[in-house]
Amino acid sequence: MYLGLGVKRWMLLWSISVAIIAVGMAFVIKNLLDVNLPDLLPWHLEGIVLGVAGVAAAMASVYGLYRSVGPLLFATSDINSLTETLYARRFRARGPKIVTIGGGTGMSVLLRGLKAHTDNITAIVTVADDGGSSGRLRQDLGVLPPGDFRNCLVAMSDDETLVRDLFQYRFDQGEGLAGHSFGNLFIVAMTDIAGSFEAALSESSRVLAVHGQIVPATIANLRLSARLSDGSIVEGESNIGASDGSIEELMIRPKEAVALPAAIEAIRDADMVIIGPGSLYTSILPNLLVGDISKAIHASKAQKLYVCNVATQKGETTGYTIVDHVAALQKHTYPEIVDYVVANNVTVDPGPPFLGHAVLDDGRRVAHAQIVADDLIDASFPVRHDAAKLAKCILGVYHGSYPATVPEAAVTAAQTR
Repeated sequence: MYLGLGVKRWMLLWSISVAIIAVGMAFVIKNLLDVNLPDLLPWHLEGIVLGVAGVAAAMASVYGLYRSVGPLLFATSDINSLTETLYARRFRARGPKIVTIGGGTGMSVLLRGLKAHTDNITAIVTVADDGGSSGRLRQDLGVLPPGDFRNCLVAMSDDETLVRDLFQYRFDQGEGLAGHSFGNLFIVAMTDIAGSFEAALSESSRVLAVHGQIVPATIANLRLSARLSDGSIVEGESNIGASDGSIEELMIRPKEAVALPAAIEAIRDADMVIIGPGSLYTSILPNLLVGDISKAIHASKAQKLYVCNVATQKGETTGYTIVDHVAALQKHTYPEIVDYVVANNVTVDPGPPFLGHAVLDDGRRVAHAQIVADDLIDASFPVRHDAAKLAKCILGVYHGSYPATVPEAAVTAAQTR
C-alpha cells in the first residue's frame, strides 16, 4: 500500500479488466441460454449462481498460487523485504541526476551514501593513477588504471559486503600476482573481453547491479606533473603525493586530452554536479584540467558543489584551510566553479596513526560560493567523511533545506587573504 510503489494501479486495472470480462461472459452465457435452452432458473438466481461460481474459482486459483509460490515469496519477513526493495527502487529511480567528479577513497565514500537516495548517479573518475597495482597494470598492459574504478563499482553495487570482500581481495603471493587486487584483474580481463575500457565498466556494472554509471574523465594516457613553490617540477601522480614542497600548479599531459562524451553528456543533463571529496591535486584536479570537463561544468545549469576534505593530506594540502582548497580549484579552472562548499564543522584531531590535521574554517569568506557546514566526520575513521551524513547534507542543499552559514562573497580568495 506504499504510495508510489507502482503496484496498486495495476491491481486496480486487473480487477476492472476481470469485471469487464465477467460482464461480457455473462452476456454471452445469457444469450446462449436464452437461444438454446429453456430458462433453468429465474434471472436473479442465474446471476447469483454465476457470481458464486466466479468467486469460488478465484479463491481456488489464489489458494493454488499460494501453495506453489507462497513458501518462497509470501513468508512475513520475505514479503516485507520484497516490498521495501520495490519501494526503495521506485524512490531512487525518481531521484535527482547527480554527477560526481573525483577519485580515490573520498569518491567511494560519497557514492556509498548517495546510492541510498538516487539511482541517477554518474561517477566521473580520474585516470591519472600510476602507483601500486593500478600503476603496474597500466605500465605492463597499457590499460587505464583500474583501482579507483574498482572502488566505485564496490561502493555503488547492490551487494556491497560480498562484492567488497571479493573485489578488494589482494593477492599476497605468486610471481607477478602478489600485490594485485582481484577487482583490478577482473576489470582488466573484462576490458579484453568487452573490447574497451568503457564497455568493461558497463558490463561490470551490469553484472554487479551497480546503481548508476561509472565513466573515465578521458581515455587518454594521462600523466601528471606539478610545479612546486621552489620552482622544481615533480613528475607522476605517486611522486606528487610523496613530495614535501608546496604545490603551485598542476599540469596534465597530453594538455589537450579529450573528455569522454558520456561524461560531457552526464554533466549537461545533471541536476547537481559534485566535485570531491578526495585528494585535491591527484584525484580531483586531473579531471577538471581536461578542458572539456571544465567547459561542460561552466555551461551546466546544475547546482555545483564542492565537498571539502575533513583532513589535510601530507604532500598535497598541508596547512590548507577550507578557503585554500577552494582557491586551488578556482586557480586551475575559473572563479565560479562551484556554488556551494560542503565542509565539516566538528574539530577532531585525527592523531596517530592518521596523517594530516582537520581542515579548519579560518573565518575567511569563500569567493563566489556559500559554505554549508555540518558534522560530517566518521568518528571511527576521523580523516574521512561519514557516508550517510554527507549524503544527507548534500541532498539538503539540493532541496534547499540547508541554509548557508557564510554569505556569498564578491571578493576573490586571494584578495581576502
